[in-house]
Amino acid sequence: MLALIRPYLPTITWLGLIVYFVFHGLTGELGWLLSKQRQAEQAQLHEKLKRTEQERMDLEARARLLRDGSLSRDLLEERARSVLGFADPRDYVIRLQP
Repeated sequence: MLALIRPYLPTITWLGLIVYFVFHGLTGELGWLLSKQRQAEQAQLHEKLKRTEQERMDLEARARLLRDGSLSRDLLEERARSVLGFADPRDYVIRLQP
């Protein structure tokens, strides 16, 4: 029986390896079938990165206005009221729960 299979062993081995790599190339973690899912996740992360970069730029601009050389009175007053919890009698205060 082994004598009958022996000539085909290299072919069977190569065929097995090809099937193995094709299967994992299609269905593996980085496989072709999951490429759409990875692209969607990448687009989501790219949008989150854009929002985070915009938030950082806004915070840097606000911090720049609070430095000694270019102190913005309006921003300073806003921050003082926010931190201390004070309000001007002419202000409308709407409290939101955190």
